[in-house]
Amino acid sequence: MENLIPLFGILAGIIIPVSVFIWLYYDEKSKRDAVIEIAKHMDDPKKTEQLLTLFDERKKEPIDYRRGGVITIFVGIGLYLLGATALGALLEGVGLLVGVIGVGTLIAGYLYPNTSQEITNAVERFEGD
Repeated sequence: MENLIPLFGILAGIIIPVSVFIWLYYDEKSKRDAVIEIAKHMDDPKKTEQLLTLFDERKKEPIDYRRGGVITIFVGIGLYLLGATALGALLEGVGLLVGVIGVGTLIAGYLYPNTSQEITNAVERFEGD
């Protein structure tokens, strides 16, 4: 009986990611099938291309490192506080590490412009000098 808990922990670490990949595959498959059915009944190829861009879920905007940095800082703070109150010095160290990574990401967000307006402003400042 004592050996079942670690076994279930190991199996959960394998089963959960595999099930998520299978779920995402079938979710995307149904979207692809819907696009194919709609495209069969469309006469204009330009409308088909527009339809494909509607289903494209990728973000058009660049990654906002400042937002990610702030989130990572607060995750680090949460881990540190959890370690300080309940789980010990190891988790405090992990929390500090994650927080420092968040600070680095936040600094990178300010050093590298990420929106098109910030890039345009940086180019104009460079050309103005």
